[in-house]
This record gives sequence, C-alpha cells and structure tokens, in this order.
Amino acid sequence: MPVAMRAPGFSGLSSRRPDAVEAARSSKSYCRRASPNRRVAKVFAKVETHTTDVVVIGGGIGGLCAGALCALYGKKVTVVESHSVAGGAAHSWKRNGYTFESGPSLYSGMSKWPTTNPCGQVLHALDEPLTCVEYNTWMVHVPEGSFLTEVGNDQFVDVLREYVADVDGVNAADEWLRLKELMKPLAKASSALPPSAVRTDLGAVVTLARFVPGLLAAAPVLPEIMAPYSKFMEKNDIRHPFVKNWMEVLCFLLSGAPASGTLAAEIGYMFDDWYKPNSTLEFPVGGSEAIVDALTRGLRKNGGRLEVNSHVAGINFDDATKRATGVTLKDGTVITATESVISNCTVWDTLKILPPNAMEECRADGSGKKWVDDVHETKMCASFMHLHLGIDATGLPPDLEIHHIYVEDWARGVTAEQNMVLVSIASVLDPTLAPTGKHVIHAYTPGNEPVELWQGLERGSDEYEKLKDTRSQILWRAVEKAIPDVRVRVECQYVGSPLTQQRWQRRHKGTYGGTGWITPDSDTIPITTAATPMAGLLVVGDSNFPGPGVPSVAAHGWSAAHELVPFWKQCAMLDKVAP
Repeated sequence: MPVAMRAPGFSGLSSRRPDAVEAARSSKSYCRRASPNRRVAKVFAKVETHTTDVVVIGGGIGGLCAGALCALYGKKVTVVESHSVAGGAAHSWKRNGYTFESGPSLYSGMSKWPTTNPCGQVLHALDEPLTCVEYNTWMVHVPEGSFLTEVGNDQFVDVLREYVADVDGVNAADEWLRLKELMKPLAKASSALPPSAVRTDLGAVVTLARFVPGLLAAAPVLPEIMAPYSKFMEKNDIRHPFVKNWMEVLCFLLSGAPASGTLAAEIGYMFDDWYKPNSTLEFPVGGSEAIVDALTRGLRKNGGRLEVNSHVAGINFDDATKRATGVTLKDGTVITATESVISNCTVWDTLKILPPNAMEECRADGSGKKWVDDVHETKMCASFMHLHLGIDATGLPPDLEIHHIYVEDWARGVTAEQNMVLVSIASVLDPTLAPTGKHVIHAYTPGNEPVELWQGLERGSDEYEKLKDTRSQILWRAVEKAIPDVRVRVECQYVGSPLTQQRWQRRHKGTYGGTGWITPDSDTIPITTAATPMAGLLVVGDSNFPGPGVPSVAAHGWSAAHELVPFWKQCAMLDKVAP
C-alpha cells in the first residue's frame, strides 16, 4: 500500500522536493533574515500631513492588495498600519532566532501560473513572483487513527480503504470517488469568473464579456455553487460519516464555517486546486511574511507608501459633501484622500472610527442606516488560541510533515470549541525560519475559540494566565501527536488568546472575521462589494462577505481597486491576469 500509517515521529512517505528547497536556499530571498516591513518602520517613524488619492487603513493582506492594485493603476496611495509591521492576521514576528507565523500557513496557487487564486493573481499583476516550496502531503490525526494523506492524486482513496470502515453498507472510498466525479462540474464552474473581472457599474458588461462562454457552460450548476455546500451533499446523498466529516473539515478550513455556512463555489474552487492530478500545496519561502513583503514591494515600486506605527484615530467626513475625505492619526497627523478611504479594519472597528451618525446621515434614502444595522447584525466568527514553540529538533525524522490536522471527537463537530487544531512546523520546509538544528511550531484552534470567555479579563492577571494555560492544553495534545516528546524539547514558548489578537491586530474582540451570510435556508446569496453607502469609503477584509481567508480578502482588494478605475483599465489588466 502506498500509504504510510505512522505514529508521530516515525519516518513515513513524503513528496517534498529537495530541488525546490535547495533552489530556494541559494536565492537571495531565502537567506534574507530581516523583514522589509521592520526597515520601513525605522524609515517612516513619523508620518507627515499630506494629500493622496487613496488612503488605506490597515496593512493586512486585503488592504495591501487593494493599495498595491490602486498604485498599479496609477493612483497615489498611502497605506497606514497601526502595528510596527504589516500583514495583519498574516504578519510574522521574531524571537531568539525563530520566525513565528501569526496566521495562515496552508497555501496553494500562489506561485504557479495560471492560477485561480485571487492573491496569486494580484502578485502576478504586480510582477512580484513568489518563491515557494511545493509539497503534497500532510498528517491527519482523527478518531480513526493517524495517517499520511496527499492532495492531487488518489492516494486518499487508499487511506479510506485501509482505515475507514463501511457504515450501513456504504464504503467510504467508493463514496469519495463518487463525490469527486460529482464535483467536477462545480469545480469548473467555480473558476469560470475570476474576481478580477467583477465590477458594480455598467462597465461590467465589458469586463465580463470574455467570460460569458464559460458562464454559459456553467449555467446548469450555477444555482448549486451559489448555495450552501451542505445542500449539495444532501442532494447527492453523501451518507458515509467520515466523508461528510472530512468535507466539514475542508469547509471550516476554507471559510471558518461548517458546510451549511460555506458556499459550494468555495469547495468547487478547492477541488479544482487540490484534487486534480498532480496538484501540490505551496509554502512561501520566508513564510507568510514573504507574501506581505511581495505586496509591499508591489505597492512601493508603483509609488505607494506604507506607513507603520500609524494608528488611525478617526475617518474624516465632510458634512457638506457627505463623503469620507481622509483620516486623522492618533498623533494628530491628517492624511487627506481626494478619491477614497479604504478601510481594512473589521466592519465593527470601522464603525468605531467614523464620526457619530455620519454613516446614518450620509444618504437620504436610508441606505447608510441599513448598512450600520447590517454591521450590528453581522455574526462574528470565533477566535483563536495560539501556541508558538521553538524546539530542539535533535533526532527528529528528516521527513517530519509540515502540517498536522487534529480532531478529537467527530460527534462534537469540527466547529465545536476545543475540538480541532491545526499544527504547522514551517521550518520543515524552510529551515531559515529557525536556528540550525531547531524547529518552529505554530498550533492553533482555527476560528473556534469563543471570544465571550475572554471579555473583561485583564491581560497578565492570574485569572487570565490560568485561562490561557487551561485553554492551550488541546494545542499541546495536538502537537504531541506530531512530536510525542515535544515538551522536553521546548526552548521558548508563547501562548496567544483572543485578547492577544485583539491587541496586536486591532480586531474587534479578537474575532477571526464575519460569518452567517450563508445558511441552510439561504434563498439568495448576498452580493459582495467593497462599496458602502458613504461616498469615498470602501471596506475590504474578512468581516465583509465572503469572509475569512487569503483568497477572499485578496478578492476584496480587486473589488476595491475596480471601484476606483474605469473599465478599460480593468480590461487591460484582465489581458494579463485572467487565466
């Protein structure tokens, strides 16, 4: 059997590519230890009052994509970031020679071309290629056991035949193969219309024209991809518990929601990207910081500015014209925006920095008040618990897997708190992220830590530290599945909570983003746009539908940029980036 059933620490199969690792190792970007964002913090310690076309609040992935694309289109752009480094939920930080990832570590479609990944398309538009190490294996630790699996080929079928029993006469492997066939039309339809082609005015007639044949071909399944994925599984009688549970895992990884709250289009995209023959995942050399650096370079080389340590105290609003006109920083610096303010804050945090009642009063038709009401009604995703470790790697197998998925109890559901953990050992693929002979580990509960548990606690208090210790134990259990003796190997450790995320990422209550737009009873799917009822104010990011994830927030970046440029400029860009 081509499956390596292995206890943690036992040498098993791996498809890691030594040639890619060595090529990356010899490149300048691989060896560079200092972050350009940290150098920017020193250069731009004080922001001067100035006027620009566009000011972007927040240097997360969504804000950087929006800002860099606007700069590429010829706009004067200033991105202001409260933290000392850019990246938002994807920023990294360094301690004792280790580079710790704050956010996602599972990527695909970032370096290859063509790609349907909106962030990969942004990088291509900016001519900022990303050096990545390709791989296609990960470890899964579930109630059925621990096993190695692959993306791309049909090795997962062998796993199912080996480790998953029939239930009520249904064979998991056969059901998976049937599901893969059923998904092919959805996968094709999901990639028929790239976000880079969408706009909200009459120019859409032109920008969408080239995609009409693909959309017509996809027409029979368009209602299915615009509905919750749970409906697709129900319609097609997907019954085996493990297959259903596995799809719940994938839905939650992609959208922060179960299958009942995830668009089938997202799963179609994932199947097209992960389960076609010879597919691979990618890890950017330098980690998520490399993506942030590439977007920052794209911004700056086109004349844009990134100003870190620059906290926005308020969005400026002109009562006469009823439009957003710029921002005022905490130190009193005013940045005037002649065309638009783009907020990469959460929608809840954006409301906090708007003048009182400005959104409600900006439109006579009441749409401003409705927008505010919608913000208050938008559900928050739960948050994270994080465990960051620097460990001694002496004696660990050289083919230790980078990713480990851990689920304790299927019956509780993957969205249940303290039940599912992701573990990333990034230095497995990029040794420069840790000192020689060491590994850096990031374990986290992916958007299932209740924010309510932490509200009202004082950081550093005994009660807070005790709760951090209690709530992090599941993270230790997950890491011990990968490295059983990890506790005796630890050289440095840091535990992050929702309050950590609230503090460093300026996120409302430490939430992961928004959710709740898609429900099992959804008859219509809301149309996402960066526009708001307030003239001169756009909002991008993971609290604005379609929600969390790098592809989603990058798609918002395209949306914001195309609100500000004429359709013929967008068409010229589509000639370059549309696959």
